[in-house]
Amino acid sequence: MTDPKQTTSGEDSLIARYFRPLATAPGAFGLVDDAAILQAGGGEIVVTTDAIVEGVHFFPDDPPDTIARKALRVNLSDLAAKGASPAGFVLTLALRTQDDDWLAPFARALGEDAGLFGCPLLGGDTVSTPGPVMISVTAFGRVAPGKMVRRSGAAPGDRIVVTGTIGDAALGLEILKGGAVATALARDAAASQMLVGRYRVPQPRNALAQAVGDHASAAMDVSDGLAGDLAKLCAASQVSAVIDAQSIPLSAPAAVLLAEGTAGIEAIVSGGDDYEILCAIPEAGFTAFAQAARLAGVAVTSIGSVISGTSVPRFLDTKGSQIALKRLSYSHF
Repeated sequence: MTDPKQTTSGEDSLIARYFRPLATAPGAFGLVDDAAILQAGGGEIVVTTDAIVEGVHFFPDDPPDTIARKALRVNLSDLAAKGASPAGFVLTLALRTQDDDWLAPFARALGEDAGLFGCPLLGGDTVSTPGPVMISVTAFGRVAPGKMVRRSGAAPGDRIVVTGTIGDAALGLEILKGGAVATALARDAAASQMLVGRYRVPQPRNALAQAVGDHASAAMDVSDGLAGDLAKLCAASQVSAVIDAQSIPLSAPAAVLLAEGTAGIEAIVSGGDDYEILCAIPEAGFTAFAQAARLAGVAVTSIGSVISGTSVPRFLDTKGSQIALKRLSYSHF
């Protein structure tokens, strides 16, 4: 007779303790199978995946709850930019050890966000690693047939629009690194905490997904930097763009740091980790899009326009002169 205790591995116990309670969708089967079923409901399923790695996307001493939220939210941000509503996600964890003090708050925060955004855990995998901790999420979203908003589709005359504020996360990262921004805000704990919070815990704009699907001709999320991601969108659409740098929405701390010269415009537009939506909106649909954004409680700002051509998008200063940017975005390689 087999001892029941011998049929349950440490991995199975970890999953049962921390993640089975999060797997509330019927198609997840309580995480006891090797796969899940996701009902499409007559629509199409959008799939996106992103991994975050210790030492690259988060610091080893970052709170585990913020790591969990970031891992899921960067994927939710992709779904929002595609006009998709969240349907579920699968999770892969590469851990050095089974640390209950780390896993408990990680799982709790992951479950809270899964409920908040209506994106239940469907399954995944856990592995051990001698290297850095890695969390990979693959998220699924629903759209009506043919309604996913792609990077391609922007046309001359469309407005370039962004949600929220730009550059906060990059400045928050500089604070955590102890750079000039940390020194400048040494006496302003509230501003420092806000910027660090923007780096650690993105705010995906899923409330605006329907409006993006209804009105955007092209869209993507800003993950690697506004300048670089705009260049990617324009390249996919075979167009270019002109941006009024003064129109780029900034938080109060970012605006002060820029005005004082502590942070430059390149750091603002090239830093990455904003996880805001960047989209092209035809002029005829902008008023309706802006109204939908107000109803969704998401700030949107028109920062420029799409033009003909295939040159790299230009950022202009108050005098209409092009701003020279040595780099457009963060790159892993």
